[in-house]
Amino acid sequence: MRRCLSKITECQMGFKNLNFFLVGSSSVSRTITTAIERSCSSNAAQVDHQTKDNSVSDMLIDSFGRMHTYLRISLTERCNLRCQYCMPSEGVELTPNSQLLSQSEIVRLAGLFVSSGVNKIRLTGGEPTVRKDIEEICLQLSSLKGLKNLAITTNGITLAKKLPKLKECGLDSLNISLDTLVPAKFEFLTRRKGYERVMQSIDTAIALGYNPVKVNCVVMRGLNDDEICDFVELTREKPINVRFIEFMPFDGNVWNVKKLVPYAEVMDKVVKGFPSIKRMQDHPTETAKNFTIDGHVGSVSFITSMTEHFCSGCNRLRLLADGNFKVCLFGPSEVSLRDPLRSGADDEALREIIGAAVKRKKAAHAGMLDIAKTANRPMIHIGG
Repeated sequence: MRRCLSKITECQMGFKNLNFFLVGSSSVSRTITTAIERSCSSNAAQVDHQTKDNSVSDMLIDSFGRMHTYLRISLTERCNLRCQYCMPSEGVELTPNSQLLSQSEIVRLAGLFVSSGVNKIRLTGGEPTVRKDIEEICLQLSSLKGLKNLAITTNGITLAKKLPKLKECGLDSLNISLDTLVPAKFEFLTRRKGYERVMQSIDTAIALGYNPVKVNCVVMRGLNDDEICDFVELTREKPINVRFIEFMPFDGNVWNVKKLVPYAEVMDKVVKGFPSIKRMQDHPTETAKNFTIDGHVGSVSFITSMTEHFCSGCNRLRLLADGNFKVCLFGPSEVSLRDPLRSGADDEALREIIGAAVKRKKAAHAGMLDIAKTANRPMIHIGG
C-alpha cells in the first residue's frame, strides 16, 4: 500500500511539474489532466498486477518491486543511416566484431532471461536488419518457451525485402523509425537517401498483417515540429500507430533543451487539428500515452521521457551488442555479461550478476538537464 501511495504521489508531482510546459489551451489542459489521472490509476493497478504475478523470478525484481519482463537486445552497432539524434556527425568508434555477442551467446542469455520471467524481447541496433543472421536469431528466440512477443525497432531501409522471412521466423511486431514525410528533409536528418524505401517497408508491414505498424517520430524543434499533423494523418486510413517521442540527450547528438518539443506542446497541436482525440486505457507498464481519433483506423501515442517520465512502471532491461547489461536507458551504469559468459560462468552465476544489477536500479532517472550533463554512450551503442 505504501508503494502504491508513493507512486500516486510521484504521479501527482509529475503533473505539477508539467505545468511549466502547458501552452494555455484549455482543451489540451483537459486532455492532459485526464491522461495524468488515468496514469495515476494505472500506477495503483500496476502494484496489484505485480503482486499477482508469480512467474517472475527474484532476479528480475528490483528494490522498488518493479518486475522487469521486457528485454531489449541490441544486435549490432552498425547502421545504414546517420541520424542526427543518434550518431555524431563524425561517426562513432565501433566495437571489434570479436567483442560483440555471437548468435549463440545472444540466444543463451535471452533464454536465461525468458526462463526467469521475461516475456517480451525487442531487437534493436544500430540497425538490426544489417546483421546477416537476423532471421536465424529470430527463429531461435521465437522458439523460447515463455516468450510471448518478439519485436524489432528498425529504420526500414532494408525491411521490405526481409520482412516476409522475418515473419516466418516468428517476428510478432515492429516499430519503424521515421522523422519526416519530406524526402529532402529525410536526407538531411539521416545524412542518407532512402525515404521511399522506408515508406515501402511500412506498406509491406501492413500488407503482411502487422497491426498496428508503429512509426516512431522524434520531434525536434525547427526540424520536423511543423509535420506533427501530417504524421497524424497517416493514421486515418491505415493501421499505423504514430508515436511522437521527445528529443532525448545522448553522447554526440548535440542535445539542447531548445530543440525539445514537450508533450504538452505536441498535444496542443494535435488537439487543435483533431479535436476528437481520446485517451485509451494503457497497460500499467506502458511507456506511451495512447490515443484514438474518431474516424481513424490507426492511433497516436506520446513518449514523454523528458517532461513526464514513467519510471515507476518501468519493466525494461537492455542487453547491448557488446554484451554489457544496462538497467536504465539514461543511467551510465553497465555490467558485462559477455566476459563471465566467455570465462565459463554457469547460469546461476550469470543470474547472480543480473540480479545484483537489477537490485541497484534507481527509482527514477535524473532530470533532463542533469541527463544532458551525464556521460553516457551514443544511442547507436546503447540500442534504440
